[in-house]
Amino acid sequence: MAAAKKDFYEVLGVNRDASDEEIKKSFKKLAMKYHPDRNPDNPKAEESFKEAKEAYEILSDEQKRAAYDQYGHAGVDQSMGGGGGFGGGGFSDAFGDIFGDIFGGGSRGGQRSNVYRGADLRYNLEISLEDAARGTETKIRIPVQTSCETCHGSGARPGTSPVTCTTCNGHGQVRMQQGFFSVQQTCPKCHGNGKMVKEPCPTCHGAGRVKQNKTLNVKIPAGVDEGDRIRLSGEGEAGVNGGPTGDLYVVVHLKEHPIFQRESANLHCEMPVSFSTAALGGEIEVPTLDGAAKMKIPAETQTGSVFRLRGKGIKPLRSSEYGDLMVHVVVETPVRLTEKQKELLREFETSTQADAGKHSPKNKSWVDKARDFFS
Repeated sequence: MAAAKKDFYEVLGVNRDASDEEIKKSFKKLAMKYHPDRNPDNPKAEESFKEAKEAYEILSDEQKRAAYDQYGHAGVDQSMGGGGGFGGGGFSDAFGDIFGDIFGGGSRGGQRSNVYRGADLRYNLEISLEDAARGTETKIRIPVQTSCETCHGSGARPGTSPVTCTTCNGHGQVRMQQGFFSVQQTCPKCHGNGKMVKEPCPTCHGAGRVKQNKTLNVKIPAGVDEGDRIRLSGEGEAGVNGGPTGDLYVVVHLKEHPIFQRESANLHCEMPVSFSTAALGGEIEVPTLDGAAKMKIPAETQTGSVFRLRGKGIKPLRSSEYGDLMVHVVVETPVRLTEKQKELLREFETSTQADAGKHSPKNKSWVDKARDFFS
């Protein structure tokens, strides 16, 4: 003997005077909970899903619901038939939404928007270190998709208008149905626009956009560094179907400088110093971004010594203080010596060898370390 069917209102957990929206909402909740794909090893969940489906198919149909309210299950058993397709109305619509909720697809609110924002663009701009430090203004020329002026972005020949797509009736989507699955997908005829262009614009050939080159003024603020981005709002590609225009991002790259290397706010440079100045000390001229500056070299300065000139670096974009200039000393060995100069150096070498540890402390330390290593 077949088990008695449950009351459809009890299956969905709604009152008998529930509205169509309440019934639909309750069914979606149960379908999400008991869907077989979410409960592959639970036959009870599959049974609950079928009960909810059957209840919703009856109660979402105005005539079937009226028959059920008056005669109970006897009034709708014949109309249920073999349970084949889910044609025009409520179940197909509701299950299409549920299928999208489960698998991440579908559409919200019954129709997908066909208005899209234009793409953002990137432009790589090389500037000198001086321009990065002080700021500058330059012109750039970029290719970009802009709204067609002939058809004003509609894609249709002037004097005509796009017509409603006959495949999706303007919705931009079509519903594919297999068994109790009902899936929405982008209309293959209008590609989701909901409109078709019968007479394309002769300028853009129906695309609504054309490729053009445009020249822009770009202001480079003082203190920009390698990789900084400058955003030009609304200077990207035109949107689709009246959508907003994208942005243009100008990415700054610094050209290699013949003297300076930048490290955030600080600058570094190598400064050759003569042998005699390094030994005796003296004053030298050091290049900076603002011209030459005087710097004192103490006696007995060695190659690799680093001296700091405060405030001679760069003021970064988001800082109020200038960095420093780090001067790396390189003691220069004299070249192309005359015989007299060579003789003087030999005499100097002889005079220092008598007490090498005093005059060449680094050399003596290295020799001692090497001796210990080999012994």
